[in-house]
Amino acid sequence: MQEPSVNTSATTSRAVRLESFGGPEVLNIREVPAPQAGSGQIRVRVTAAGLNPMDWFMTSDADTATRFGLSLPSGFGTDYAGVVDQVGNGVTEFAAGDRVFGGALSRAVADYVVIDVAGTVAAGGDAHHTPDGVDDRTAATLAIAGCTAAAALAVVNPGPGDTLLIGGAGGGVGVFTVQLARLAGARVIGTGSATSADALRALGAEPVAYGDGLADRLRALAPTGVTAAIDLFGTDTVRAARELGVPDERITTIAAQVDGITPANGANAAPGAIEEIARLVAAGRLRVPIAASFPVEQIRAAVELQAGRHVHGKVVIDL
Repeated sequence: MQEPSVNTSATTSRAVRLESFGGPEVLNIREVPAPQAGSGQIRVRVTAAGLNPMDWFMTSDADTATRFGLSLPSGFGTDYAGVVDQVGNGVTEFAAGDRVFGGALSRAVADYVVIDVAGTVAAGGDAHHTPDGVDDRTAATLAIAGCTAAAALAVVNPGPGDTLLIGGAGGGVGVFTVQLARLAGARVIGTGSATSADALRALGAEPVAYGDGLADRLRALAPTGVTAAIDLFGTDTVRAARELGVPDERITTIAAQVDGITPANGANAAPGAIEEIARLVAAGRLRVPIAASFPVEQIRAAVELQAGRHVHGKVVIDL
């Protein structure tokens, strides 16, 4: 993937846009006016955009989109990485030519994205310096999945002596959650399909098949018990953890609400969490499997693959 040159004179650019909500079939590449950085903002020439389940979930129908503050026409994708090519008045943290990564809610799959330096992923976007040693494809996978993993781990706080059950451990958030839990000293058991077993072992997790009989399989695998659980997919892992006697305060979810269980949200990750994850990647202590990369012209195929929920790792769009 070639680094783009800094070009502050661009007046038009490509962006993935939706004129109606729905599945991958509603995604189109459009020529749009290039956004311009205003006061307190930077413009990023995007080189890569990572896909997450939330991207297609948010834009699947009008009611869901409204809950996330989206309206038509809408952009698509949230995770991005690239190079700063415009700096607005008052910005001192970034300069043209800086490599950056972050999140910009439902507008990242585009040649350019404007970021409020004091913003958040959901409001104005956010940006972080990309450490040396982290390529742009990898950097484009960090913001949403990394913050979500950090927030989930903060709820259950695993450490040495813990046996942590992670449901959906092979997915985009799971690859971070497993490795961060192992770095914290916990034993990790991850649920997945039979085809994901080797990928889970490579991350440091002991694989176990999801589905009926999960609690019994866990009893055999961890006869001394499971002490904490994170459900990254739905509620099956919650049910199995409760059956094994895990207390509710040491269980969390990211994709479902369960009475008595504290959910985790990446927006609530501790300050500095994403920078620490990026440092771990740069140091070679945390790896991010890239399952597939697609040119932006193949956005629909990329979303179909990611939405199938059987990808072991991250899916990235090259721009």
